[in-house]
Amino acid sequence: MAWFRKEKTPLRADDRRDLPSDVFDKCEGCGEILYRDKLAQNLRVCPKCGYHFRVPVAVYLEIFSDPGTFQELDREVRSADPLNFVDLKPYRARLNAAQKKTGRGDAVVTGVATLEGIPISLGVMDFAFIGGSMGSVVGEKIARLGRRSADDNRPLILVSASGGARMMEGIYSLMQMAKTATMLARLHEAGIPFISVLTDPTTGGVTASFAMLGDVNLAEPGALVGFAGPRVIEETIKQELPEGFQRSEFLLEHGMVDLVVDRRALRETTVRLLRLLLAAAPGDG
Repeated sequence: MAWFRKEKTPLRADDRRDLPSDVFDKCEGCGEILYRDKLAQNLRVCPKCGYHFRVPVAVYLEIFSDPGTFQELDREVRSADPLNFVDLKPYRARLNAAQKKTGRGDAVVTGVATLEGIPISLGVMDFAFIGGSMGSVVGEKIARLGRRSADDNRPLILVSASGGARMMEGIYSLMQMAKTATMLARLHEAGIPFISVLTDPTTGGVTASFAMLGDVNLAEPGALVGFAGPRVIEETIKQELPEGFQRSEFLLEHGMVDLVVDRRALRETTVRLLRLLLAAAPGDG
């Protein structure tokens, strides 16, 4: 009767059968085929190899705020086109397309919330908006959020995902590096905690400013974190870079980040850090 039984074969990563794109995702780390719903329940972390898929802003808002407590600020702020910049197409057209695609005014969402009952200020960058680039609006919104943190004595959490400064705004974008760093210096002087969370990718002017200035710098596993890209560095110094260069684990080993934290443990880790930092802060914070 063996010919009645059909031998089962596991679904392989290189299986060429058509799979519904809205049901399955393929892990870029191990090639495993994963049910999208179960992957979402696992915060889009592969249960087999731990690969961290990129996730939208809403996931980080959920991780770092208690249900129903997040209140968005400065949603109406929009970028101008001070240079009337045109490359392959006008900058204004790029802005309009990104706003339509994401439903956001620019590449960062900022607001206030509570996290396990602790009042916080929270900012999350959106890589889907022109590569999470930092233009004048991103810098302004982060600076405003920092000032609110200082005024209200709220710890600040920023989640970075960026390709760097938005060069279509020229010097206006580069000025945001100094603006955000100055704001963070004010928080530091006041003893108000700032936790920076680095996700894949965090590069360019964002890395060179606020992203690396946390009292504690956390990074997700495997995140690309750096200033210039590996290819640019190799071509400049004419040397082959070490394996894993600019990945979060390499930066942890060399003292550039404080902890590499699985996304599923980010909330718990951040709460623990906030309680420690608040207990150590001067005054009644």
